[in-house]
Amino acid sequence: MSKVLVVDDVKTELEIICRILQDAGLEVIRANDGEEALALIQKKCPSLVVLDVVMPRMNGFELIRELRGHRATANLPVVFCTHKNTEIDKAWGTDLGADAYVSKPFEPQQLVNIVQRLLSA
Repeated sequence: MSKVLVVDDVKTELEIICRILQDAGLEVIRANDGEEALALIQKKCPSLVVLDVVMPRMNGFELIRELRGHRATANLPVVFCTHKNTEIDKAWGTDLGADAYVSKPFEPQQLVNIVQRLLSA
């Protein structure tokens, strides 16, 4: 079973995303910000990260920069799932190395399809 790390500082959104992915048969671990996520990535070795952008301590853009800068995590698939939905935000996320960018609110199946596609690649 693939392990997905979901990172979001808004508890209700974190729970919704986790439930959607669990219902799709994925093992899910949670983090509330980028710093906690970074520690969990090193400890739990997820197959993919679903990441919010706006968070305290270390935001999503900072986290993906950190991940892409290390050989062990440079190719870890990252899906941004965020309310930051301007074209500039999406371009910035893509330029930093995101594999996909999902704007909130989203259709649950949209996120599931993207995650499953990236996990099977």
